[in-house]
Amino acid sequence: MADFDFISSPGDIRDLLDEQVVRINRPEFIDDDPVQFPRRFSDIRDIETAAFLSAIIAWGNRKMICRDADRMLALMSNEPYAFIADKAYEELPDDLNIHRTFFTRDLKYFLRGLNQVYSRYGSLDELAASAGASESEAPAWTFAEALQKALAEANGGRLNSQCVPTKLDTTALKRINMALRWLVRDDGIVDLGVWKSIPKDKLFVPLDVHVGNTARDLGLITRRSNDRRAVEQLMEPLRDWRPDDPAIYDFALFGIGAILKKKQEETT
Repeated sequence: MADFDFISSPGDIRDLLDEQVVRINRPEFIDDDPVQFPRRFSDIRDIETAAFLSAIIAWGNRKMICRDADRMLALMSNEPYAFIADKAYEELPDDLNIHRTFFTRDLKYFLRGLNQVYSRYGSLDELAASAGASESEAPAWTFAEALQKALAEANGGRLNSQCVPTKLDTTALKRINMALRWLVRDDGIVDLGVWKSIPKDKLFVPLDVHVGNTARDLGLITRRSNDRRAVEQLMEPLRDWRPDDPAIYDFALFGIGAILKKKQEETT
C-alpha cells in the first residue's frame, strides 16, 4: 500500500473515499463519461436503452467509449425506442464495428430482445420488477438472468456474452452494475434515478480492472480475480459505511484510480 502510507485504520480509508466522492460526484463529471448518453432522453425506454447500450461497450479508453456510444445512437437516429419499435435494426448490416469486439450483429441481438421486452413489460424496469429484483439480495444478477432469458428467447435461444455475461454465477457483472447505478441512484447529481424496481441500498459497484486494483491497494479486497466474490467482498465495508447508498463509492474508487494511473504515467 505504498501509495497510501498515511492510512492506518479503516476510518482513514472511509475518510479518503468520502473526500473523493465529494470531488468526483459533480455535474462536470457527466461530459466525459458514458452517463451522458441516457441523460439525453426523457422517455424511460429511451433512457434505459441508451444506458445499457452505453454500459455494454464501456471497456477501454473512456474517450473512445463515448465516441462509439455517440455513433451507436446515431445509427438509431438518436431515437432508440422508435428504432426498436419499428424493428429498423433488422436493416443494419451484421459486420459494422461499433466498439472493439462489439458489432452491429450484437446490437441487433440486443435490440431484438428489447423489442420483445417492451411489448410484454413496457420497460426494462418492469422486467426487473417482474423478476423479483427488489426482493433479491443480488438484484443485478436477478435482473441479468431475466434479461438474458428475454434476449435469448427473441434470438432463437442463442446466448450472446457481448450483451450479457453467460456465467452469471461467477461474473462481477460490471457493465450491468454500471447501468444500474445510473438508473437507480437518485441524488440528482450525476446519476438519473429513474428506476423503481431496485432499491439503491442493494446496488453493487461496477468492478473493473482499475476499481479492483484500487480496492486491493486500499486493502478492501483480497481476491486476485475481479469476479462476483470479489465485488461481494468489496461491498461489505462499503455497505457498513453507507448502508443507504453504498454504490456512491464507485465515484471515489474511480477518482483514486485515475490519480494513481496519472502518477504511474509520470514516473514511466
